[in-house]
Amino acid sequence: MLKTILVALDDSEVSEEVIQTLGELQLQPATKIIFSHVIPSVVSDVEVAVDRPQSQSEDLPYRHFEKQLQSYQANLPYQSELEIVSGDPAEEIVRLAHIHGCDLIVIGSRGLTGLKRILQGSVSSQVVADAPCSVLVVKPSEIGHDS
Repeated sequence: MLKTILVALDDSEVSEEVIQTLGELQLQPATKIIFSHVIPSVVSDVEVAVDRPQSQSEDLPYRHFEKQLQSYQANLPYQSELEIVSGDPAEEIVRLAHIHGCDLIVIGSRGLTGLKRILQGSVSSQVVADAPCSVLVVKPSEIGHDS
């Protein structure tokens, strides 16, 4: 039985397909769903002053994803939590899976190939390699996507 599932979402069109796939799984009422989003850290030479309040514009990505995750959360009949963190997406997804003792990670694949995959990296491939549990990778449907 799947007790805890981490659902890793980003701002791509594949996120809707990930949610649809989650809804198609035969889950028990006691299953706990962790909706997660990782805001990639921006490596910068500029130091951030931690002793001063940060501008509201820096808070916008968090608020946007929080609302998006809450809308997914409201439509599922399972106990759920939200996790919005910043850092390297693959590392943070694996870290969250460890923290929550997940039985499954559901993640989308952007369908990158060739040079784009080499340059941008594949978060889903890294998660599959490093995850402490099984990983369900949802591929984008061919309808409406450029190859």
